[in-house]
Amino acid sequence: MIPLKDDNPTRTFPFVTIFIIAVNIAVYIYQLTLGTKAEGFFVLRAGAIPYEITHFVDIYPWALIPPPLTLFSAMFVHGGLLHVGGNMLYLWIFGDNIEDRLGHFRFFIFYVLAGLIAGLTHIIMLPDSTLPMIGASGAIAGVLGAYFLLYPRAHVLTLVFFFFFVTVVRIPAVIFLGLWFILQLLSSGMSGGIAWYAHIGGFIGGMALVKLFEKRRPKTRHQ
Repeated sequence: MIPLKDDNPTRTFPFVTIFIIAVNIAVYIYQLTLGTKAEGFFVLRAGAIPYEITHFVDIYPWALIPPPLTLFSAMFVHGGLLHVGGNMLYLWIFGDNIEDRLGHFRFFIFYVLAGLIAGLTHIIMLPDSTLPMIGASGAIAGVLGAYFLLYPRAHVLTLVFFFFFVTVVRIPAVIFLGLWFILQLLSSGMSGGIAWYAHIGGFIGGMALVKLFEKRRPKTRHQ
């Protein structure tokens, strides 16, 4: 399933969502200018490597910043066009509503914290891994968790593939995001270079954080 758009209008312009998307795309374009070998070194230096963080070491090639801080830099590094494109599509569709609900500054802090929770979940589950964790999907999973909680009745226009049959359907957000989360749970024991535990941790973290960051609405007085 590929989400195309939702039917959930916003009241404010999503400055922060667009800024985050722009930074991710800019970093990816920079990666492309490096060449294959240099880009591989960049990923190793900017990605979050669980073994380095849990063992307080820095393995060659040396990280661009102290290893614990790579939990931040890793959120803006991607492994390919489909990786960055898919992540930014999800952020564009679901991020504007959460930014609208939380406010611009709160949304930015929420996004970063969700990404940190996602990264820490991955590290806790795979503390000895020497593979770099990269991508915005953990933080975006936090956005999806918040959306799941706040807008379950919204609908997502979705491109659905069923063998050779392709169609577009409107799916309730609670079902679309619920299926997405179940897929992460079912895939968590698999390899393949995808940080499934980060997705799970980010989604749950987003659900836990969103009520803390949600703007208080003025109380109405009934007469």
